[in-house]
Amino acid sequence: MLGLQKAAVLGAGQMGSGIAQVLAASGLTVALYDTEPGALKRGLAVIGDSLARFVAKGKMTEREREETVARIVPVTELDRIGDARLVVEAVPERLALKRQLFAELDRQCGPDTIMATNTSSLSITAIAASTRRPDKVIGMHFMNPVPVMALVELVRGLATSDETFAAVKELARKLGKTPVEARDYPGFVSNRLLMPMINEAVYALYEGVASPEDIDAVMRLGMNHPMGPLALADLIGLDSCLAIMETLHDGFGDSKYRPCPLLRNYVQAGFLGRKSGRGFYVYA
Repeated sequence: MLGLQKAAVLGAGQMGSGIAQVLAASGLTVALYDTEPGALKRGLAVIGDSLARFVAKGKMTEREREETVARIVPVTELDRIGDARLVVEAVPERLALKRQLFAELDRQCGPDTIMATNTSSLSITAIAASTRRPDKVIGMHFMNPVPVMALVELVRGLATSDETFAAVKELARKLGKTPVEARDYPGFVSNRLLMPMINEAVYALYEGVASPEDIDAVMRLGMNHPMGPLALADLIGLDSCLAIMETLHDGFGDSKYRPCPLLRNYVQAGFLGRKSGRGFYVYA
C-alpha cells in the first residue's frame, strides 16, 4: 500500500500481537488496540520476547528491535486509531462481535481506510455488510506464529474491490509474506483442509484407534508433517478448532464436517490446549 505509514491492529492476543509485530518491523507505526490493559501488557511482552529471539538468531539488529518496539503504541480507546490507513481485526472468532466492531470502525475511520479481518473461517461478505464500505473490507488471514509463517490468505468478499485487493496484496509482499487468493467460502482454503484432518484425528482418538502420541507420530514420521494434528490443535486452541468446524458444518450443511463429540467435551471441560495448560496433552 503506497503511502501507508500508520496501521492499527484490533486485539492483542496471540494473532494480534504477531500481526502488530510484523507491521511495525516493516516500518509502520501501529496502534495495538485492546479493551483490556492486561491483554495489552501480555501482548507487548510476547512481542518483546519474539523480537529478542530474532536478535539472538541474527535476523535483526538490536537497533532494529528497539525501533520496532517504539513504533507499537498500545491503546484502549477505539477513537485513537482513526487516522490509520489500514486496520486489521484479530478479535475472537464470533461473527456478531466482528460485525459490531466493523460497524464502529466504519464510523471512526476515514473514508479511504481499508478494513481487514484476520478471521480464519467466517464470512468476509457478512462482516463487510455491517459497514458502508464493503468494497474496502477484505480477509487477511495470517498463519500462526505470524512473525515466522510466510503465508497470508487474502479473501475477497462479494463486494471487495480490485483496488483493495491489490493494495493488501502489495502490503503482504512488503511484510515478507506470500499472499494467496481465496474466495469467500467457509474455512477458505487453509482451514477447509486443515480442520477436517484435525477433527478426524480427534475421531481416531475418540474411537480408540491409537493414543495421542501415536496418532501424531504417524503424521510426523509417516507424512512428514512438522507437528502432529493433536499437538497442532492444542497450539491453535481447541475452542478455536471447534468454532471453525461448526462454521464449516453450518456453512456447507455436510455431515463430513460434524465436530467430534470428544472435541466438544474437551472444550466444555476447559481443556483448550496450551493456553489452558491441558488439551490432548498436559503442559507445565
